[in-house]
Amino acid sequence: MSEAAKPAKRKRVNVRRPDVMEKVQAEVQDHYQSPIVEKIRAEAGSLTIGNTTIRLAQQFGFCYGVERAIDLAYASRKVFTDNRIFLIGEIIHNPEVNRQLTEKGIVSLPWRELSKDYDELTEDDVVIVPAFGAPTSFMDKIEASGCHVVDTTCGDVMKVWRRVRTYAKEGVTSIIHGKADHEETRATASRALGPDGNGHYVIVLTLDDVDYVCDYIKNGGDPEAFKQRFKGSLSPTFDPEKDLLQLGVANQTTMLKSETEEIQNRVKDAVLLRDGKDENFQVFDTICGATQERQDALFDMLKKPMDVLLVVGGYNSSNTAHLVEIGGEHLPTFFIRKADCIKSFEDIVHYDLHKKEEINDSGAAILLEDRDVTIGITAGASCPNNLIEDTIIRSFALRGVNREDILNA
Repeated sequence: MSEAAKPAKRKRVNVRRPDVMEKVQAEVQDHYQSPIVEKIRAEAGSLTIGNTTIRLAQQFGFCYGVERAIDLAYASRKVFTDNRIFLIGEIIHNPEVNRQLTEKGIVSLPWRELSKDYDELTEDDVVIVPAFGAPTSFMDKIEASGCHVVDTTCGDVMKVWRRVRTYAKEGVTSIIHGKADHEETRATASRALGPDGNGHYVIVLTLDDVDYVCDYIKNGGDPEAFKQRFKGSLSPTFDPEKDLLQLGVANQTTMLKSETEEIQNRVKDAVLLRDGKDENFQVFDTICGATQERQDALFDMLKKPMDVLLVVGGYNSSNTAHLVEIGGEHLPTFFIRKADCIKSFEDIVHYDLHKKEEINDSGAAILLEDRDVTIGITAGASCPNNLIEDTIIRSFALRGVNREDILNA
């Protein structure tokens, strides 16, 4: 190929200049900081006013990877003041944060497929890669355009990519615990194909999924039925007769830790039963540290009695949804996007994980009683502190406590 025929190389840009980041930090703090959250943190995560107690988990809200992604997105606009700036999908799964970026003129590109929008990118354009990363086909397309690239992919996600690439090079099939239609899992699956595209993967979400895989490992089965069961969750040329011989487990970084560990154990046991040894099985802990910390903090929080739990975050946030699952096993738990969802304690608009839709619920009516009550609040790694503060203020207000009382307590 001649020099002229070679595709343009994407121009990776370092926007973390000291002069830029100083301005970015000031703007981010203005948008998302919360004096009330910091006040309750300083009070060991608990604040009681009258007969109402608000308790915060010890770990909640923005993680380092999310903070970094937001900083880089904000910095992109400050560095490229006159360029068109695009973002593959959403920077993180939080409507408030994505709204702020839209107001800065950052345009969201489709993330499920390479639409014609990608054909129209030019060398002067800027494309932001979100914290979840993007599939290799998207990165190749961006590279061909020669545009500027600001890559905010989380370091924990890239650790998973390195692991599944290694599996592919060694002829090991990746069993990926995750949601097949999640941005991060799609990006990870593309890396599991390996540099030559000959690697293999199967994505499992539930324990029922992994039990089906394990039964095939131990007893064999109908290849076509297997492929139909996991349609949309398999590498293109997946053959269960050949591609379940050597296996390695990886995961979407925001999954429920205990469930991922159970999946690892079941696959290992199936391989051991089939082969009499487990040398054809590999595992690597790829749960995000922040996800694990927030889950552990909630388990710790649940050791003390609470009347209800409010979990704040975007409805499409995987790590937030798992906090809702954990809380829901112990007490009335409400998954809300923001404080406005709490119309009253008899009318809370929240997301039902089972129905997969927003519903109205009166399950917090107990908080109307004139007695001591405790309201627990936590949030996923993509939720800013200002939304948590709004939830604290709203909860206290419905118990007759105003913002000034909170600040002066």
